[in-house]
Amino acid sequence: MAARRARIPATKYPVERLTLDNGLRVVLAPDRTAPVVGVAVVYDVGIRSEPEGRTGFAHLFEHLMFQGSANLEKLAHFRHVQGAGGTFNGSTHFDYTDYFETLPSNALERTLFLEADRMRGPRLTEENLRNQVDVVKEEIRVNVLNRPYGGFPWLKLPPVLFDTFPNAHDGYGSFTDLEGATVADAADFFERYYACGNAVLAVAGDFDVTEATALVERHFGDVPARPAPERPSFAEPDLTAERRQSYTDPLAPLPAFASAWRVPDPIDDFDAYLPYVVLAEVLTDGEASRLVERLVQRDRSVTSVGSYLGFMGEAFEVRDPTAMLLQAHLPPGGDVDKVLRTVDEELDRLATDGLAPGELARTQARMATHLLRDNDAVLGRALGVAVLEQQRGAPELINELPRLVGAVTQEQVRAAAATLRPDRRATVEVVAGAAAPAGKGKGKANK
Repeated sequence: MAARRARIPATKYPVERLTLDNGLRVVLAPDRTAPVVGVAVVYDVGIRSEPEGRTGFAHLFEHLMFQGSANLEKLAHFRHVQGAGGTFNGSTHFDYTDYFETLPSNALERTLFLEADRMRGPRLTEENLRNQVDVVKEEIRVNVLNRPYGGFPWLKLPPVLFDTFPNAHDGYGSFTDLEGATVADAADFFERYYACGNAVLAVAGDFDVTEATALVERHFGDVPARPAPERPSFAEPDLTAERRQSYTDPLAPLPAFASAWRVPDPIDDFDAYLPYVVLAEVLTDGEASRLVERLVQRDRSVTSVGSYLGFMGEAFEVRDPTAMLLQAHLPPGGDVDKVLRTVDEELDRLATDGLAPGELARTQARMATHLLRDNDAVLGRALGVAVLEQQRGAPELINELPRLVGAVTQEQVRAAAATLRPDRRATVEVVAGAAAPAGKGKGKANK
């Protein structure tokens, strides 16, 4: 008898698209249920796009975008957003950089002006550059150099799995590269990647579509048109033999490891990619999941384990090449090889015997719940439709993702598990250099 599948309906958030004459793509997702708006601007440039000799530059430039703009002095963006009762931030990813705000709906025009103004041009001065180089260096000290498991695995695993500079280099950057950055480098980066034609503006929440469209055209319509740069191919061959590296972390209290396997193209081969997204959750999502039950509860060979798609855990916000990751922290004296053998056994068992009754439906229901919760907030919806437009030209996919997750079959999950062989695996091991305290290790590391 066929395994019971989760029946998850699609959502019905309205999504409208338009493109301004200067090439800026705009996505509007109205929702009048609460007097708040989320605004996101996504630029098609990320860690993979930064040039050799300028590691960390995409992230550094994100900082520079907050240092004043064409008509606003330094810190004015902060003051105007917070003065309206809003919050803001930005973040750098492998394949894009985003800037976003949540505000009361009566402040929509204010934030559109602010984003349009820095799209015209940030204040790229020597003073701002040197100041933000120091800020980024301090961020690296705090988040990587002086933190247990700093950069693990999102910085440590790509150079084991990949060979090319765009995919393998340190996205936080070396101090040497950061200190060598010039205002001319920043100006060239802005001219190349921060063009209207390389950006998406998304607005979600409490607004009238006609009025919002007029506001967008008023503030962004006269931003000078520049075409998007041609995006190079970042493709590289899959592994044909297992790769292993290890390093000692003097601050880590417990040993750890992370493994990665290449997966199908998440954009051009989405149907083949989706089963891996579900497989990752089948393996480690919740106390009843396979590897948590086996490794943590029964064998006690690890203190925590998690699996996910993409080095930053962004299953639906990443391009090819990417990977499925599995990471775990071990007790003192833990045996990484033994754990990897157990993982291989469980993958073989899943590929051969399939899933237990209700296992897939339970996992898919949890995944759909997370997607629905993330999209319920107007900012989450604005960011979601912006990235879907930027990478796929399909912002309406935000409504379909829960249903598509629920449509993945047991046979697809089994087939995906069968491809995760040791000869396609890259693993980085953390050798603990600190005395181990009582209790569990840390979970998934985020940027």
